[in-house]
Amino acid sequence: MTDQKLYGDFLGIWELEPETCEYEQSEPPQQGHYIISECAEGLLFQMTWTDSAGEEHNYSFTGVPDGTARPFAGGELADALAVSVPSDSELTSSAYYKGNELMRATRLLHADGMHMDVLQTVHLPDGTKPTNKARYRRKLHS
Repeated sequence: MTDQKLYGDFLGIWELEPETCEYEQSEPPQQGHYIISECAEGLLFQMTWTDSAGEEHNYSFTGVPDGTARPFAGGELADALAVSVPSDSELTSSAYYKGNELMRATRLLHADGMHMDVLQTVHLPDGTKPTNKARYRRKLHS
């Protein structure tokens, strides 16, 4: 039996493949990176990207990968966050506000372990659920 954590294959640095982006909300980024690592609070997600206008952005958050919604300082956008690992090829995070899921990011690892699809779905007040899709390639250290 191994000590490998279910989410272990997601850990690392991921580079956006911009040509794979299919965005239903906003414009896709020109470039981006995604870093998933372990930290004292569970998992640390760090994202950096350059938007279609050339402006750079970054965002990070932590979550315990046990599926439990915990308080989250997201202001009026989110007051709770849950991170879950349904399988060794799926890692999700869901943002909630007053008990309602407002956003879900699903990360799907390809069988080759070198690619990860990220599907981010937002639940809008009108009932629509636009989804942005992007593929990332694992960045290997030289």
